[in-house]
Amino acid sequence: MGAICIKLPMPPSCLPTLWNADDRFVGSYMADFPGYYESGDAGYMDEDGYIFVMARTDDIINVAGHRLSTGAMEEVLADHPDVAECAVIGVEDKLKGQLPLGFLVLNAGVSKDGDAIAGEVVKMVRERIGPVAAFKSAIVVERLPKTRSGKILRGTMASIADNTEYKQPATIDDPAILGEIETALKTIGYADK
Repeated sequence: MGAICIKLPMPPSCLPTLWNADDRFVGSYMADFPGYYESGDAGYMDEDGYIFVMARTDDIINVAGHRLSTGAMEEVLADHPDVAECAVIGVEDKLKGQLPLGFLVLNAGVSKDGDAIAGEVVKMVRERIGPVAAFKSAIVVERLPKTRSGKILRGTMASIADNTEYKQPATIDDPAILGEIETALKTIGYADK
């Protein structure tokens, strides 16, 4: 899997720049792969030339030099029968650069211990993706922070875990969830100030 890029020049119908932000346009879409437009998507091309979009490139984490898709890990977590919703973020690690951390929202009525479910999903990721993922931590939370349109605030969650400054998004559905995430992260050794 790699970055999906389009060879320049782009067709006339495509935007040649961002309004009043030429430098930002070049830095965001043209700098990493000279001669190509970087779409921001990650995926692969099969033997027939079909492109499969698998994730956003900002959903890729670097674990000990391996570029891993958090989306692929989320697919594994979502396959657990007790998991209603999930998210995976990359948290800072001194040894490996980043480590994946899973958040699980359980289905209503699940009585199984949350730590047991977390252990099961860790095992599932290890079996399906492999030990290279270094997926060792998952935590059960009541809900995930989202925008009003339903997008999970992964970047904000990573900032809380890494104890870095963040700005509460104006579009957040319920700001109280960020406090819940911070409390949950503290129980596993993250978000310590």
